[in-house]
Amino acid sequence: MNIWEWIIDFDRSWRLHFDLFGMTVDIQSERVFLVAVAATVLLLALPLVLISRSTEIRRRWMTWALIMPMVGIPLWFGRGSTAVLAAAMALLAVREFTRMAKLGRAEALLLFASAVGFPAMALWWPEALYVAAPLTVLASAIPSILQGDAENGPWRAAMSGFAAIWICWSLSHLVINWELSAYICFGAAAGDVAAWCGGKGLRRFAWARQPLSPLSPNKTMGGLVGAVVGTALVLLLLGNITVALVIAIGLGGVAGDLLESMFKRQAGVKDAGQWLPGFGGILDRVDSLLLALPFATLLT
Repeated sequence: MNIWEWIIDFDRSWRLHFDLFGMTVDIQSERVFLVAVAATVLLLALPLVLISRSTEIRRRWMTWALIMPMVGIPLWFGRGSTAVLAAAMALLAVREFTRMAKLGRAEALLLFASAVGFPAMALWWPEALYVAAPLTVLASAIPSILQGDAENGPWRAAMSGFAAIWICWSLSHLVINWELSAYICFGAAAGDVAAWCGGKGLRRFAWARQPLSPLSPNKTMGGLVGAVVGTALVLLLLGNITVALVIAIGLGGVAGDLLESMFKRQAGVKDAGQWLPGFGGILDRVDSLLLALPFATLLT
């Protein structure tokens, strides 16, 4: 058996067994393996973080150490807790978006309702999700119509309607595609890191320095290659690699990052928020998921 066959056939259904306060926990699942991989990556990165003496890198490591259990635990327990996670992330991201886009209270309320409504619908009535999405876009024009805002109404409707789909509807696919949600989140996070490594490591080549878009000169062809390769390697390690997932996560993650850059450029801000040390806001952290999630659902 060669190394590739061993990696593919490796048994990732690990068992977790321990006694806690008189209760016995006995779990055998691939998600135990995912937790072990995440913890190992954090621990292996710690010496490098300390050696770097970079305050920014230390902040990012600490933020990752907090994010992983906050995201991983709801994903572990099932669709119900994942729906709560999706709604929480959507509410925080919508709050940042409405500030960035300078939307009014009426649009903000519609987006907050979408942030809770779409994940709930994905949990209890998933077949209606794809009818509710276009109806929400149309409903985004109602505040401007009632207020008679002919000057800014089309812009307000377009921005709030797009955000409802881009943020709230997309995050609801954590519930729709729950079986793959942990792999998608893990792959997107690894793709972000691999994109940075690819951009730095391949910059000696002229083709790798080519920007993908004027919106973000730091997003280059080298970064795109790094994201795709990094995503493929992580999915291979996790034992769930398919061409569809690599395309959805690798390309979708980079495209989602560029999409958020467009809105930040329009708003004249560097980050959507400031409360995640080293990363900015929640929208800066989940932007790579916002296209990867629906793409993964479509392609798989």
